[in-house]
Amino acid sequence: MLPVFIYTVNFESLQLVIMKEEKKKEVIGRTVLVDLPKLGFTGIPAKTDTGAYYCSLHCHLINVKTEEGKQVLCFNLLDPSHPEYQERTICFKRFKEKMIKNSFGDTEKRYLIRTGIRINNRRIKAWISLTDRGSMKYPMLLGSRLLRKKFIVDVSLKGNKLT
Repeated sequence: MLPVFIYTVNFESLQLVIMKEEKKKEVIGRTVLVDLPKLGFTGIPAKTDTGAYYCSLHCHLINVKTEEGKQVLCFNLLDPSHPEYQERTICFKRFKEKMIKNSFGDTEKRYLIRTGIRINNRRIKAWISLTDRGSMKYPMLLGSRLLRKKFIVDVSLKGNKLT
């Protein structure tokens, strides 16, 4: 049985009781395979990082160009050294720039895209920052903004198996 939260609102003599059922959180491990359906990629190894706010994704050739008077963000997912690399440029018309602190504590300008991500058949819209993670073991990090209210991270699990 899921916990039920009851909110009571008084408007003079009218009393309104609102019941809200909390959604069940799924338990995931410190690593998990994710799909990015709109980008055409499945089974990308990702590591949970509760210390990061946004998700981040390994890309290269990240650039903004102008098409028909509007800015377009283009990038290649992963890089040629990665076994899943596809030499395909992906472009987004809707994106934003943000100053983000990297794992070394340095602030850098990054581009963020909003796209769908699938984790264990659960579909979620998420803001994902694009960066060069070529020297990192996992091409994707799952940040706390995505994990919050949806998942519980059990570090004794890797994928969904005990380590």
